[in-house]
Formats: sequence, C-alpha cells, structure tokens
Amino acid sequence: MAIEAFAPAKINLTLHVTGQRADGFHRLDSLVILTDVGDRLTVEKAATTSLNVVGPMAEGVPTDRSNLVMRAADLLGVTAKVTLEKSLPAMAGIGGGSSDGAATIRALCALYDLPIPDADALAALGADVPVCMEPELVRMRGIGDEIDHLDTPPDWSMILVNPRVSVSTPQVFSAMNARDNPVMAEPFPDWGDFDITIAWLSGQRNDMQEAAVGLQPVIGQVLAELSHTEGCALARMSGSGATCFGIYKTASERDAALEVLRQHHPDWWCVPTRRVGARFA
Repeated sequence: MAIEAFAPAKINLTLHVTGQRADGFHRLDSLVILTDVGDRLTVEKAATTSLNVVGPMAEGVPTDRSNLVMRAADLLGVTAKVTLEKSLPAMAGIGGGSSDGAATIRALCALYDLPIPDADALAALGADVPVCMEPELVRMRGIGDEIDHLDTPPDWSMILVNPRVSVSTPQVFSAMNARDNPVMAEPFPDWGDFDITIAWLSGQRNDMQEAAVGLQPVIGQVLAELSHTEGCALARMSGSGATCFGIYKTASERDAALEVLRQHHPDWWCVPTRRVGARFA
C-alpha cells in the first residue's frame, strides 16, 4: 500500500524577530498560511528507509539524513521507501524542507496507523515543521513551537516569485541589526475584509527582509517589480528569503501581473497561488 501526501508552500505574511534565547534560537512572532503549490510525497513500507527525489527542483536535494524526510521516519521509528516530487525551490523561505518533513509525518502516521507527534517533538525535527501541519491561518510564536489558530485563511489571489538564488538563514540572522523587535500589533483585523486586512498587514514587517536584501540585492528588485504590478496590494519577502509574495484583490489582476513578470524575467520562478484550505493529501 502506498500513501500520498501534499507538502504545501508556507508563506510568512509577517515575520517579527522578537528576541534570542540563551541557546541561540530566535523568538518569532509570525502570521502564516499554507498555499496550494508545493511538493508531493509517496511512502510505502520497506525494510530500510530510502529517499528518491524527482521533479523540476530535484537537483541538489540531499537524500541522506540531512533531509527532514529521512529524519521524520527516524522520529517515528519506522522505515519506508519515500519518493519526493520536488516542485518548490530549496532554501527559499517558503518552508519546502519543513513542509516535506511534515507531509512525511502525516503520510507515515497514516501508513503505520500512528498518532501525530506533539508540537515539541515536531519542533525538534525542525522549527517550521509544526506550522506546516496546520491548514488554517495561524500565529506562530516562540521558536516555532507555539501555534495559535486564528481563523479560516483569507482566500487571496497571490503570486510567489523566487529569482533562483538561495539565502542562508544563519547568514541573514547574523546580518540583522536588531533581534529584539516588537511583536505583531493587536487587535488583529477582520480577515474577511480585504482592505482592512491589507492595511493592517502593511503596518507589520518581515524583520529579516532588509538583511536578506543586503545579502542578495535581487530580492529588492523582486519586491520592487511585484509592488509596481497593477493591482498588487502588498509585496513582501517570506521567511528568510529569497521568495517574495504579492497579494491581489482579484484573480484577473494577479494573472495579468504574473504574465508581465514572466515576460520580463523568464528565468525567475513565478507561480500563481492561493490558500491550501484543508487539502493536504
């Protein structure tokens, strides 16, 4: 029997870095949604665990235990043959590896009839793994282990753009001028009201964005070009970069902007997306 699972891209709509613990881990306050673009996994029972990576973004993806897919199987204490169809760019700020690990957990728990591990165990696997288990709109705090469910995510039309450069998260943290920034502003808006929500989001931040642009200036170019497409209500970097997102009020505005970006930058990874909903598998 084979079990399939979907590993959606994660978008940090906000990412406030609010402190640093004695052990070096950073405290975050982030608003997160998962999208309908992502990777796909298939798991089958096997005597030993193996990973085969295929797909358009397969090149360079490790297949040893540096990959969270392999470590997810170890965490559950099971063995499996795993095939990963990689469609998301690696080291891109959209949780590709963490989402792959989360999808592996879901698939293997279904395959072996096991309970999903608790948030602490998932966070030990990877800081973004707990949030990649959640299809709702969530607030992620702590080092990624504190998850608050807020509401059904707004169903916006969005674009994800990656200029095909990778950014090292530790390097971005090292380049930051401040790591003790304010948390997100409360009260939160009515997520169903597009204009009010965009106004609120515009007042929030990604505290890693400036440092990432300093390391990879092309990220600044992506943000500028996204911002100048007609109908773009908000452009921001996700995670530690280099992927950026644009939010549009209508699908037609989003699609027109996507066409412009693809014409001007055929070498960039530009994809349309919206929230994942409850579709994980």
